Amino acid sequence: MIHKHFDYYKSYIKQDIAAGLVVFLVALPLCLGIALASGAPLFSGVIAGLIGGLLVSWLSGSQLSVSGPAAGLTVIVFSAIEQLGSYNGFLVCVALAGVIQLIFGYLRAGVIGAFFPSAVIKGMLAAIGLILIIKQLPHAVGYDKNFEADEGYMDETAAESFNNVFDAFASISTGASAITLGALIILILWDTAFIKRLSVLKHIPGQLVTVAWGIGFNAAALQWFPDYAVSSKHLVSLPITDSLPDFINLFTFPDFSFLARPDVYIIAMTLAIIGSLESLLSLEAVDKLDPLRRIAPTNRELKAQGVGNLLSGLIGGLPLTAVIVRSSANINAGGRTRISSFVHGIFLLLSILFIAQTLNLIPLACLAAILLQTGYKLAKPQLFFSMYAQGWNQFLPFLLTVTAILFTDLLLGVVIGIGIGMIFVMRSNYHESITLETGDKYATLSLNKDVSFLNKALLRKLLNKVQQNSILVIDASHASFIDHDIQETLVDFLKTAKSENIEVKMCGFSEDQLPDPDKAVIGAH
Repeated sequence: MIHKHFDYYKSYIKQDIAAGLVVFLVALPLCLGIALASGAPLFSGVIAGLIGGLLVSWLSGSQLSVSGPAAGLTVIVFSAIEQLGSYNGFLVCVALAGVIQLIFGYLRAGVIGAFFPSAVIKGMLAAIGLILIIKQLPHAVGYDKNFEADEGYMDETAAESFNNVFDAFASISTGASAITLGALIILILWDTAFIKRLSVLKHIPGQLVTVAWGIGFNAAALQWFPDYAVSSKHLVSLPITDSLPDFINLFTFPDFSFLARPDVYIIAMTLAIIGSLESLLSLEAVDKLDPLRRIAPTNRELKAQGVGNLLSGLIGGLPLTAVIVRSSANINAGGRTRISSFVHGIFLLLSILFIAQTLNLIPLACLAAILLQTGYKLAKPQLFFSMYAQGWNQFLPFLLTVTAILFTDLLLGVVIGIGIGMIFVMRSNYHESITLETGDKYATLSLNKDVSFLNKALLRKLLNKVQQNSILVIDASHASFIDHDIQETLVDFLKTAKSENIEVKMCGFSEDQLPDPDKAVIGAH
């Protein structure tokens, strides 16, 4: 079995290493930006990314999910640090949240992930794709207010987010725009059949070429065209360490005296619940995107996230979740196994130790182009047309999920989508549970599934359509449960049917389901 697994990972190793590099390039500035937005030390975001890549990638049951600090938790983290007045105290909450997630996993709470409707998951993916595009457009033209919300939601308001896009186009940086345009052209070309036929180029990831293009363009601009160069604030910014002690000093540790404070436990429970839900949502979404159509075990994911958060809290990291943006970038870049997420963790570690100065030469516009392409692939127009073709019971939950996420946040948007989906399911069950087929003198009323009091109004409506002087067959052969209210409604109809000269025959009823045995013909059940 070990050799089989080794061969399995070996067969995808080239794709996974290339994808891991791309995920690293996308995750790096996000780790730093999310830490900044959370009011935490910058290195805390990198710690969470390291744990997600080096540890959680192996503990998780998902081959493609990538874990790390999530923008969806920034508001909670910022408020918690402010409330506790200490980042070291907050680390206690992160560690406790990990313990709670472990308990969730052993209690098999991951089953909740199976109840997210397909239309809602697709809506979530499309919304995240649109958010990526909206958030990245300012970075793409060199108008960078912040980088922490790029994988998050409309963290200000939807109107302000759209205003940022318009403001960005009013303050375009020629250099950043040129880098983005060139990067997008490279990414589009690298997806064409022509490039894939060239043996020299097909094994080189397009995302790596875009990074090389960005660094080269900026170096040339600095040398010969300074007006077109990208300023330092629009470049990747990593903390630089000159020695091992400097690296170790970047870690911080929890202050366990905060265990005496009741609000620590409330914060920990909040982090555990929100983080678990976001991880399960991301896991469902990754399963939908997986080209190999693998299904990841949800309870194992909760345990993996629990161990990750426990360790992150103990060594100074932010809380982490499975993150759909990095996971989609992983799949988009050709990742096929957990090796890609692990490689991204290795690159994060090496970047801090050895090549921080080189990575700080990468323009953020390159990363914006990579995420713009990822966003487009998540929210392709064809997806909207496809969902519309499936009917309103699929399209409306999908569309409302997209809209709600854009104007609120992921969790509330998904809850709204699930609510709308349930309404359509109930509506469908309502109409399909009882059907009436009519002819000139014959009619058949079929009870097609479990029939409850919710179907009482529909039953009355259909019975009123039965014509006088006709024969009605009531078929319950496909109903395993018939509610007492339904039986009473049938009894009332049987009492009035004679006066309308309607002959009623019943089949498929068991003895305990039969409304009035004296007026029925019992068929096989």
